Amino acid sequence: MGEVAPCVAAKAGGLADVSAALISALVAQGADIHVALPNYRRIFNGNIFHLHESELRKYHEVLPDAHIHLAQDRIFYYRDQVYSGYHDEAMHIALAFQREVINHIVPIVRPDLIHCNDWMTGLIPAMARRRGIKSLFTIHNIHTRTVSLMRIEETGIDAAEFWMNLFFTGLPAHGYEQARAELAVDLLTSGIFAAHFINTVSPRFLSEIVAGDHALVPATVRAEMRNKQAAGCASGILNAPDASYDPATDPALARTYGAGDFPGGKAANKQALQQKLGLTVNPDAPVFFWPSRLDPQQKGPQLFTDILQQTVCDYQQSGLQVVVVADGPYQMWFHQIVRDSGLRDRIAAVDFDEQLSRLAYAGSDFMVMPSLFEPCGLPQMVAPIYGTLAVARATGGIADTVHPLDVSASTGNGFRFDHYDSAGLRWAIDQAMAFFALPWKIREREIRRIMRESKLEFSHDQVARHYMDRYEAMLARPLVNHKPPNHHGHPVPCQDWHGEGLS
Repeated sequence: MGEVAPCVAAKAGGLADVSAALISALVAQGADIHVALPNYRRIFNGNIFHLHESELRKYHEVLPDAHIHLAQDRIFYYRDQVYSGYHDEAMHIALAFQREVINHIVPIVRPDLIHCNDWMTGLIPAMARRRGIKSLFTIHNIHTRTVSLMRIEETGIDAAEFWMNLFFTGLPAHGYEQARAELAVDLLTSGIFAAHFINTVSPRFLSEIVAGDHALVPATVRAEMRNKQAAGCASGILNAPDASYDPATDPALARTYGAGDFPGGKAANKQALQQKLGLTVNPDAPVFFWPSRLDPQQKGPQLFTDILQQTVCDYQQSGLQVVVVADGPYQMWFHQIVRDSGLRDRIAAVDFDEQLSRLAYAGSDFMVMPSLFEPCGLPQMVAPIYGTLAVARATGGIADTVHPLDVSASTGNGFRFDHYDSAGLRWAIDQAMAFFALPWKIREREIRRIMRESKLEFSHDQVARHYMDRYEAMLARPLVNHKPPNHHGHPVPCQDWHGEGLS
């Protein structure tokens, strides 16, 4: 039920693309779905974010009005944006939303299963377990927040009903009163701990967390995910990009195209992109596109800037160009390189714009994504649909979706590197340029194949099928009343702890 809350965030990441389309695909496959989301009146009904209004319209297209539940609270009503960035305000919004779901929406809907996502819905699986409702908890990001039990209850949530199913920052050895007075609730870890089954948004990211590959993952989150995996109650299910990412129908393009006529379409969009950004208009120039947030803590833009000027100069004869359509303070370093090098006709870095980003997917030859970690990632799935091949680091969802291109075997769809450093990225760029230097007939064959395969593989129909299988497996087994183990105990098999043996 929390799946749609992130979709009304500003267009800043993958979560903005994966909700309404998934609901539509689930309904098409026969699921009886109810959706809960905050009633952002001003956003939905005003002219501030047309994206959000269109997202809400998508739900109405596939669900009856009685299946769309808008959580009511004044904190939602008059907002211009979902979060303003303040830590406490985000907590206030999350608690208000969960209060409405727990107190009003769940009693009305009486669901067989609740599907929640991330720390913003971390209390709901604990409530669901107490009331005998199955819950699936999806981890899109590993960020967590803590909050006191007292504040939760002051919000209007009767946490005393399900406090024993929450995960606290310390051991509540002396019961509820100690937990309320002295300890804090870890929201993401609570969702993982209390849910009957969890999933990450890629299989590889789950294995990386359990293996301890990422130091930034909170220890409690890693420990509980290990417990869930050891109990057979965890898996990875990839997201998929919104179906509107289709070069055959995308209105943002200078010319639409499909796999059958992509050469002319790519050429027209490359020219439009170069003209719009003030780059040298050159149909033969290889264009590398950066579509992700310029976040040095995750996305690795510093790996790109470390080698950018040298790479462009090394491939001067080919006319190599770089396009960055992304927000973030780190954008200043791209501008600095342009000023210092005088490569204004070869490198362009501008703020994120949805329409321009789509044009760049269509007008570029390669997409750059050297992430330190990636729970799922969507650009590496969007790009090959447009005939733009990924140059990316093999981590998380990237490793699950970008496979090394082998021209001789006609397999794979991009260029991967393993080590998180600028040398690895440069190696992958060189591999991409070696492909670009091949005879056009070979490149055309491979790009056409990759476009066709990607459109089939990266679809919400596939994602919905995996979730439907999970829902059905969970609902096929009876829920047995239980007492959960010690909050910091050892892994317990699902059949002992949860009354079921999910796989």
